[in-house]
Amino acid sequence: MENKVKNNDFSDIIFERKSVRLYNKDTKISHEEMLEMIQEATTAPSSVNMQPWRFVIVESEEEKKKLKPLIRFNTAQNDTSSAMILIFGDMECYEYGEEIYNQAVEENKMSSEVRDQQLEVILPYYKNFSKQKMNDIVKIDSSLVAMQLMLVARSHGYDTNAIGGFESDQLAGAFDLDKERYVPVMILSIGESIDAGYQSVRLNADALTTFK
Repeated sequence: MENKVKNNDFSDIIFERKSVRLYNKDTKISHEEMLEMIQEATTAPSSVNMQPWRFVIVESEEEKKKLKPLIRFNTAQNDTSSAMILIFGDMECYEYGEEIYNQAVEENKMSSEVRDQQLEVILPYYKNFSKQKMNDIVKIDSSLVAMQLMLVARSHGYDTNAIGGFESDQLAGAFDLDKERYVPVMILSIGESIDAGYQSVRLNADALTTFK
């Protein structure tokens, strides 16, 4: 797969990122590049490496029409972006535990003994979490990958907007996912910006930080 990174300037990627709401409607992102960006983003950390994030890429006009009534006041992004990336947390992510840890062994990143020891503890632990506890874990982990995906997108020459205003009780079902298993976390619009993005301010670190 050809790497399509256009920008490796860390400062530009971080400090010039803006929330973009208007995009070039004619810009398309290939499935190959979208998967490349997601692969890069999923180097984000997750609790015991369970990787609970799941992605639905809404790019066709038909599917965008289905999404539009569910995203409240964020319709400009839906109308103009190359795609809307729906990020869900998998409440049964532990089902992939053996696959993940087996891959680690195959790639000589973990011994089979360590794999067996960890899975023996982790899998029952995860399966016994309350629904609220698991919900918290998958949302934290999926938010980490969402932020990383926004930065990866900038390195590929695209801009994004993180969207939290949507009908969370309807999103999974609208795209044929089990709403009990897949918890909506965030939607990212992505595309080629035709908008300067919103200028914003941040509170000073000393107002937010306590040293003990």
